[in-house]
Amino acid sequence: MSHAYTVRVAEDPADREACFAVRKEVFVAEQGVAEDIEYDAYDAVAVHVLAVREDGVPLGTGRLLHGEAAVAKTGGDPAVGSLGRLAVSRAARGLGVGAALVRAIEDAARARGLTAVDLHAQTHALGFYERLGYEAYGPEFPDAGIPHRAMRRAL
Repeated sequence: MSHAYTVRVAEDPADREACFAVRKEVFVAEQGVAEDIEYDAYDAVAVHVLAVREDGVPLGTGRLLHGEAAVAKTGGDPAVGSLGRLAVSRAARGLGVGAALVRAIEDAARARGLTAVDLHAQTHALGFYERLGYEAYGPEFPDAGIPHRAMRRAL
């Protein structure tokens, strides 16, 4: 099996559907998040990124909120983007897909003039984000019944 993949901004409806399919597999099927809270109004305004294997199979996704959509999640600073919904399909874990998606989201944030990226990490994933330069702040909190912490990285 080939491990070659590319990461791109999801521009067309087919790409966005692929993003949603990965999220459904990881968050809804695997983690038990209710489907009606997994998809939200922010999906319409977010920048979505997609990792795709050479043969077209979607491997992972994530999204960037910026401007008004991000303010509620980042403490009100319009220069800070919000990274979220990062998901890598089980078959693709360990290939560096998650890190590549984070870097693509950071590139999209830089392209929009943002100075930092904020995220809410599931606590088991803190080490993953720390290795990518994110620092945790504030107390642990539940989201969809899963413990999280806020993290931030300056760009």
